Amino acid sequence: MIGTAAPRHHEAVRALGATPVDYREAGMYEKIPALAPDGVDAVFDHVGGTVLVHSRRLLRRGGTLVSYGTASTKGVEGGSRLPVLTLFGRLAAWNALPNGRSAHFYNFWAGRRRADACRALLRADLTEVLRLLAAGVLALRIAARIPLSDAAAALALAESRTVVGKVVIVPDA
Repeated sequence: MIGTAAPRHHEAVRALGATPVDYREAGMYEKIPALAPDGVDAVFDHVGGTVLVHSRRLLRRGGTLVSYGTASTKGVEGGSRLPVLTLFGRLAAWNALPNGRSAHFYNFWAGRRRADACRALLRADLTEVLRLLAAGVLALRIAARIPLSDAAAALALAESRTVVGKVVIVPDA
């Protein structure tokens, strides 16, 4: 398993059993094939844009790319639809290729036009995630629990890029 992270998080990546790679390193996309010469089984990408194109190239035959966000397009002029439509076009084209690779997109907030159907799918997915958490298959890494009355401090900590794990805001006692 390979995990991309800033160097300050590499020890945490190793503790999870993965080989860390600095995502800011210029040669990142050359370093990963050196670690996995036949390609990787799966890539989970939340950045999108050109990163998604590079991520797809890392897959082995039969590998799967899962895009679950478009962070690279945050704040892009012209609205948020064009990057998402571009993403869907890419995924459809990639899935039509006879190379044994698949590409998928997962969006928590999709489906305003079919809200009930999307809520049902989301409910089923989250039920499974919670089941896996309860069974100990998945583990959460919580960096801090901060009272709601200190929400500003919690957000500042979460945005500081210094914590490993999530900052959770909890009700005041």
